[in-house]
Amino acid sequence: MKNYKIALIKGDGIGPEIIDEAVKVLKAVGGKCGFGMEFNEYLMGGCAVDACGTPLPDATLEGAKASDAVLFGAIGGYKWDSLPRELKPETGLLKIRKELGTYANLRPASVYEELLEASPLKPEIASGVDLLIVRELTGGIYFGEPRGRDENKGYNTMVYTRAEIERIAKVAFESARKRRGKVTSVDKANVLEVSQLWREVVIEVSKNYPDVTLEHLYVDNAAMQLVTNPKQFDVIVTGNIFGDILSDEASVLTGSIGLLASASIGDKYAIYEPIHGSAPDIAGQDIANPIATILSAAMMLRFSLNEIEAADKIEAAVKAVLKDGLRTKDTARFGAVRVLGCVEMGSEIASRV
Repeated sequence: MKNYKIALIKGDGIGPEIIDEAVKVLKAVGGKCGFGMEFNEYLMGGCAVDACGTPLPDATLEGAKASDAVLFGAIGGYKWDSLPRELKPETGLLKIRKELGTYANLRPASVYEELLEASPLKPEIASGVDLLIVRELTGGIYFGEPRGRDENKGYNTMVYTRAEIERIAKVAFESARKRRGKVTSVDKANVLEVSQLWREVVIEVSKNYPDVTLEHLYVDNAAMQLVTNPKQFDVIVTGNIFGDILSDEASVLTGSIGLLASASIGDKYAIYEPIHGSAPDIAGQDIANPIATILSAAMMLRFSLNEIEAADKIEAAVKAVLKDGLRTKDTARFGAVRVLGCVEMGSEIASRV
């Protein structure tokens, strides 16, 4: 029997609660599909600062590199907001992404018909939305040099190399091949030289994928199109800062960030996590929605472990609980037959697996 080694980074706030439910579902699907999992826990974020004096201990980084994949909950909270930058929980997340070389952030956004009324868009616009944003994660303006500030000026540098653009474009085109065969590249090539290079390189890469349609949009137009005609999109590929903004915009279309998974993948390592934060205001109350984390676990099975059948079973189980009217507090007002806590929702999904 195959056995996979999974690093668990539960983090802060609701992180431990939602990770526990994802593990419950993973054990259920492993038993059903004939594979095992060895789970090892590591610290990152505020809990790591408290225990080790750093947001990313060396042991965590070593454990992540020794694993087949990383399943991560959430980090941060009011307790650590006043710390200097090098000690902030979020610094640990940025560092582990960089150290593991997870340069591609995959953010699916799908509107469930059972939760159609939860979307802020009109039903006829939101119905059928199913897109994937591929965001470059380790380059661009967040990492470019030089950067700095004084009393009167602050500056950052947006830099992309040909190699960085090529590898993220390949991820987008490969993803589109598994979906509906369309890539929309988002840039600001009418203003930015870095975007002009981005567009040129994406076009070059597209020649290796004649079965995939390529189109280009400026980022401001893409932002408008996401709320006026989101069904046109299949895979969107873009740089770090544009992807940060557009993926958050896309997440709103679904009606609840408690439903949205994500993956940060590289050539060797991968991190899977829900898109929401640590929600310290509801931590420990058994009201968090574990679905985003459970769907992140399904992405882990699909992209890192190639356990496609298991991923399909988890995604089908999530759809089944929603169809049956089972809701957590964040979506309780949308067709709820019964409102569940975090633990019970995890159990219901596991039972359907």
